[in-house]
Amino acid sequence: MYLRTLTTMLILLAASIASAASTAFVNVNVIPMTADTVIRSQTVIVSDGLIQTIGAFGSTPVPSDAEIVDGTDRYLMPGLAEMHGHVPGGDAANLARVLSLYVANGVTTVRGMLGQSSHLTLRAKIEAGETLGPRLFTSGPSLNGESVKSPAAGRAMVRAQHDAGYDFIKIHPGLTLAEFDAIAKTANQLDMPFAGHVPEDVGVERALAAGIASIDHLDGYMQSLLRPNDDPSGGLAGFFGVFIADQADEDKIAGIARATAAAGVWNVPTESLFVHVTSPALSSEELAERHEMKYMPAATVAQWKQYKDELLRDPSYKPETALRAEQLRRRLIFELHNAGAGLLLGSDSPQVFNVPGFALHDELELLVGAGLSPFAALKTGTVNASVYFGQQEKWGTVQEGRTADLVLLDANPLVDINNSRRIHGVMVRGRWLPHSALNELLQEIGH
Repeated sequence: MYLRTLTTMLILLAASIASAASTAFVNVNVIPMTADTVIRSQTVIVSDGLIQTIGAFGSTPVPSDAEIVDGTDRYLMPGLAEMHGHVPGGDAANLARVLSLYVANGVTTVRGMLGQSSHLTLRAKIEAGETLGPRLFTSGPSLNGESVKSPAAGRAMVRAQHDAGYDFIKIHPGLTLAEFDAIAKTANQLDMPFAGHVPEDVGVERALAAGIASIDHLDGYMQSLLRPNDDPSGGLAGFFGVFIADQADEDKIAGIARATAAAGVWNVPTESLFVHVTSPALSSEELAERHEMKYMPAATVAQWKQYKDELLRDPSYKPETALRAEQLRRRLIFELHNAGAGLLLGSDSPQVFNVPGFALHDELELLVGAGLSPFAALKTGTVNASVYFGQQEKWGTVQEGRTADLVLLDANPLVDINNSRRIHGVMVRGRWLPHSALNELLQEIGH
């Protein structure tokens, strides 16, 4: 019953929010994300879904019919992009839940990493304003060892997804080298990005050379750090290499980071997923008791607990090796950033203990923990995301003429990245959702 109510709420919000001709954020501190700076005491006027005017408070005229949002001591920044999300099917019962959780946490763009045909319709409805949700970029169904039976089949699937109108190709494990090469060649010919996992037969170096758009989860990087005589084959590497971190040569990190930057390949670390699944410092019971778990079905949280507990009981799992894997991944994230390789913000939610929206703020905290400044971390989910899609002139910054995807915060995230969680309101393509509306959505889900 409550999911039907939630779906109705989303439709009504999409139809009715921001009935005023324009919205004015007055006396607000602007974080433009064009530089690591705050422009204080501004008036920002939005109409027709766009940022029309940014000017000094007190000297910038405010339209008489504008809805006024008090920005005093608050901070206005671009909406966040979840660059590795999983959106349920268009008829799935929890679609409204996931969309609501994203929006309530300031997520205004999602790259859906496991698409289906219903997402093409959903993408259009969101773009038309008929459904309230983040801007959606979607892959088709994944190409993997089960769905692709030959190089020819891989080529045919790429062409079919291109013709259907999907935004990119999702790569999953299990592809042979010949299948991967055929998929990559066809996708490149069609100018169709392909992204995701690095199949075991391929390896990071070959994936970089093939022009993969993004590598997600840092998949394959732990194997790339093995010494020449180590054997990376078989299924013993565990969850993104957690079982083999004790064999990794840390001195190789800077080199593979430079190679990634030279290839122009982006990375979506999904570090929050890795830490939540593998860290011996976080028990499944502790994670299951986090406040955001109340927004997920109890059966789902129970499955997540079981998944983590089974991994930690695996005979190949060693707590000290898992902690070394975390350390190596932090170093890799920092070196990728230092080398100029593109990083994108993504959490792989909803997955193990990663609740949509909430997990993205965990990801920001972990990026800062890896050595990025708060500005650099926020850039992975704003400017970098728009650049990745070639839409940097449309969104990702707070500038006149940009799409009004905005988050109003009660404190400065450039000082403390955890302030990204202190959301006072969210604007989705010009539709203003104050704190009360966001709370109503969350309360409905929590019930």
